[in-house]
Amino acid sequence: MELDLIDVQFDLRNIRPGELDEALEDPFGVRFLPDNERADGASRYYALGRTVADRYLLVAFWTDGKIIRVVAARDMTESEQRFYDRKYAEFR
Repeated sequence: MELDLIDVQFDLRNIRPGELDEALEDPFGVRFLPDNERADGASRYYALGRTVADRYLLVAFWTDGKIIRVVAARDMTESEQRFYDRKYAEFR
């Protein structure tokens, strides 16, 4: 899928596009799908993922199956990181 970073609400100097790709493609990443359905068919997600450089990121995005539009991204909080690590331990 193609990553769309037009009009993002975070600093792309702090989180590089390559890091977003790595976090979203993390095979052990955790994705959450909110309950609300959209008329346009796009689905909104939250993802917890880790980069190759071992940076833990939370990414909010929507996708229509072809394009991933990143809405927000930030480093995970300590509790989010513990949750990710617990889920990661289940997969190993």
